[in-house]
Amino acid sequence: MKKVVSFVLACAMSLSLVACGGSSSSTSTTTSGSTTSTTSTTQTASSTASTAASSTTSAASTTDSGATTDVAFVTDVGNIDDQSFNQYTWEGVQNFCSTNNLKANYYKPSEDSDAARLEQMDNAVKDGAKAVVMAGYLFGASLEQAQAKYPDVSFLALDVSTGDLSDPASNTALITYKEEQAGYLAGYAAVADGYTKLGFLGGMAVPAVIRYGYGFVQGADAAAKELGKSDVSIKYWYSGSFVATDDIKTKMDSWYSDGTEVVFACGGSICNSCVAAAQANNGKMIGVDVDQSGLDPCVITSAMKALANSVVLALTDCMNNNWKFSDTYAGKETKLGAAEDCVGLPMDTSQFTTFTKDQYDTLFKGIVDGTITVDDSSDTAKTPEVTAITVDYES
Repeated sequence: MKKVVSFVLACAMSLSLVACGGSSSSTSTTTSGSTTSTTSTTQTASSTASTAASSTTSAASTTDSGATTDVAFVTDVGNIDDQSFNQYTWEGVQNFCSTNNLKANYYKPSEDSDAARLEQMDNAVKDGAKAVVMAGYLFGASLEQAQAKYPDVSFLALDVSTGDLSDPASNTALITYKEEQAGYLAGYAAVADGYTKLGFLGGMAVPAVIRYGYGFVQGADAAAKELGKSDVSIKYWYSGSFVATDDIKTKMDSWYSDGTEVVFACGGSICNSCVAAAQANNGKMIGVDVDQSGLDPCVITSAMKALANSVVLALTDCMNNNWKFSDTYAGKETKLGAAEDCVGLPMDTSQFTTFTKDQYDTLFKGIVDGTITVDDSSDTAKTPEVTAITVDYES
């Protein structure tokens, strides 16, 4: 049974490293041979984080503005060692290039602007990049310009949907994820592990967050039904922000003090507010996107996206087609999930007491083979049907 990549996320995403600025600055990491393989996507949180951090630090010390680049990564807001999207997307680029004897470089925009992002794509292409990788919805506008400007370069964008880039060109591949499947696994596991008073804390009610939440509800309901539990409930609330605030912390304090045992915190740095409340009330939390087990001992598991594996899958397709994406990815948004080993829980670092690896493997297999189906709706007006639990959707 395959397992999804384990990641560590500390919610603050502004650790300092090297600012590559507006010149053709890049981090040269000529890679030959192989490093950590992501085809099986089994890595521990601690080893993955330390390996990625050490490799990026080493790479930064060998910055070469004139380096030839085969595959480039343009960073999002934050740094290359952010233990989040930047770090683990870059890890995927490095793994792919190492396996295929190619050179990988990363490029950091000088500021948070479309112009700065496009500038670094320009620099990557000047350095010879055959493919340019990026992660995050903020790239929508700059990618729209780059794909037209460089029709012979392939662009891979993770977590960028057709809502962010409405007309991806044939040289562009957009990858998004089946968050509902990861949420389902987390909700099922929480109930199977004995928790009955759950919470879902969402950031803004955007499709990805909604799918996480609705999947969580569906998984909790399925576990309660199978186990014959009639006392499972979920408090459900969108904070309207992806930023940690005192108001969110106060809300979570009230949940925990009212008996909520574990909260699935889904939405950027709002996890900081949830962690603070969990610490103050001896509560538990479920992380999101990457393995947040390193954030605090209160994190029992995380609903994750396998960013590095996604990069390897898409870039392998691109390289095998003479640096052009096949019909699987070209000019469209492709959703990856359990079947591609691109969502899941980090069982190596999860703190379950009764929910076992065997149970997880069976559950995961059921999603892969279609025995278990998870509704992927992201319509806030159409909440999931439940039969064994109660859900309190708070405004």
